[in-house]
Amino acid sequence: MPKKEKQGVVVSNKMDKTIVVKVASYEPHPKYKKIMESNKNYKAHDEQNVCNEGDTVRIVESRPISGGKRWTLAEVVEKAR
Repeated sequence: MPKKEKQGVVVSNKMDKTIVVKVASYEPHPKYKKIMESNKNYKAHDEQNVCNEGDTVRIVESRPISGGKRWTLAEVVEKAR
């Protein structure tokens, strides 16, 4: 089974070798059909501490690294300005 991938924005990089990535998903409301945005935060492993807040990154799922970390940084898509 292939590993899941998600793309989002780095919200926090205050922890050592860990980033918090906000991933947005869009689905229509069941009754009103308006497109609703829902956000979820994922903790991801950043081995070299290369990410800063505001960067757009791609993360892939991995083995459990710590209590709440199950994702790893794959690449930095776009650096923050």
